[in-house]
Amino acid sequence: MGKIELPDDFDYPLVLTEENFQDAIEKYSFLVVDFWASWCGPCKMMSPVIESLAKKYKGEIVFGKVNVDENPSLAEKFKIMSIPTLIIFKKGEKVDEIIGARPQTLIEEKLLKIK
Repeated sequence: MGKIELPDDFDYPLVLTEENFQDAIEKYSFLVVDFWASWCGPCKMMSPVIESLAKKYKGEIVFGKVNVDENPSLAEKFKIMSIPTLIIFKKGEKVDEIIGARPQTLIEEKLLKIK
């Protein structure tokens, strides 16, 4: 199976896995990753927020989602203890995180300060 290419122009959260995670961190200079699970109620509440932000900031901020049940090594690597957790990467480095379900306005404020 060939390597999955990461898109250049999109307005939705990317599905990130152990296979493409490092490539995404290297490719996108501003990446916000949502660590979530299908059984997690607060994660389900955050899903439309992440989708909305991905549309609003298309071309500026890339959003990705990591299912912690399907990608346990990524959850372990970033010491994810509770979900949802958003980890913010800038130029390949982790610069901040947001733990728990939060309002879109709070997430935007934090992202715009980092940007």
